[in-house]
Amino acid sequence: MRVLRLATRASPLALWQARVVARALRRAHPAVRVQLVPVTSHGDRDQQTPLAAMPVIGAFCKEVHAAIREGRADAGVHSCKDLPTRHPPDLVLAAVLPRADPRDVLFGTAGLAALPSGAVIATGSPRRRAQLAALRPDLRFVELRGNIHTRLQKIARGAADAACLALAGLRRLGLSAPCAAAVLDPWRECAPAPGQGAIAVDCRADDRRTRVLLAAIDDRDTRRAILAERAVLAALGGGCALPLGCLAARQRGRWRLIARHAAAAGLREALVEAPYDELVQRAIGQLTACKAQPSVLPGAENHGN
Repeated sequence: MRVLRLATRASPLALWQARVVARALRRAHPAVRVQLVPVTSHGDRDQQTPLAAMPVIGAFCKEVHAAIREGRADAGVHSCKDLPTRHPPDLVLAAVLPRADPRDVLFGTAGLAALPSGAVIATGSPRRRAQLAALRPDLRFVELRGNIHTRLQKIARGAADAACLALAGLRRLGLSAPCAAAVLDPWRECAPAPGQGAIAVDCRADDRRTRVLLAAIDDRDTRRAILAERAVLAALGGGCALPLGCLAARQRGRWRLIARHAAAAGLREALVEAPYDELVQRAIGQLTACKAQPSVLPGAENHGN
């Protein structure tokens, strides 16, 4: 029986994602036995530095990639949004699983309009801060590190009025949003990070056998969507710290893409509906040509992990 070893971060959410990949592989290849290889990433060890300020590229991926390169694992499982903008040349994105709901949620409030003036929002994401500040310039932001359970506990203890989180992560851990929660419209309020909600699996580019096994669980539409989003990110020369929200989706047979990029000049937006092959070029053209909306790039106080 062939054994396929999957490297994964050891956090509860990362392990949940790895188990989803393992189940998909077992369904596709009943003769294959899947083993998980948990590792601790730099981003998990450093719970003090804001994510946007971390000097390490791929803070949540580097150790997973090292396990593949060193032969301790055959493939690595990632939240797609955590992957470096330019994939390492010796590794290949071998599978992308069907995407979960990519939207963000405001946890602790019934919506943006329900927040009091000067409300404090917990998020370390420059993307989220910029888009929310464009809608509500009075909001203040704090850094809040830690896994999802830790962050929700701190919100319950009054560390902030609300927290902005990925809806997919909450649902994957069985944490349904309470009554005081509002899902943000990606087309009108807050576009998600490129790749948000998608699980990615990579392996060595020269490992043909593993690539063939992983190809069986690849979802074509999800792969095309996240590749378009990552292409916009790459064209803007950014990484995880770039305040870019971008979502591509196939709707009624046509592709649609929203991109919001915040810079010192303000928030620029592109909304494109076009054949897939034209999405990225048109989006970059709109972002370059459009007049920036007045906005700010708010900072965030660091409240530890």
